[in-house]
Amino acid sequence: MKNNQDHFEVLRKLNNEPLASQRELAVGLGFSLGKLNYCLKELKKKGFIKFQNFQKQSNKINHLRYVVTRKGIAERTKLTVNFMKRKMKEYDELKKELENN
Repeated sequence: MKNNQDHFEVLRKLNNEPLASQRELAVGLGFSLGKLNYCLKELKKKGFIKFQNFQKQSNKINHLRYVVTRKGIAERTKLTVNFMKRKMKEYDELKKELENN
């Protein structure tokens, strides 16, 4: 379950910041570089992201860019729906508890 949440957060962050470095992504997510690297490798292995090289025009240094694939977008959507279902269930349970008191 925790991996799904981590993968969801990484997919969402990559969608919003595809040119961010691993260090920037890790800081933004509150992950260690090792944890982020592990998540990226797992997402790539599952076909949810792919890596592309690109060159920044300002300094001509090659950088890695992360691209969320169609499969990754579908997975992110599925994880979002599951998250919302869990939260709605929690809400309903809390509402029943309050009504019974």
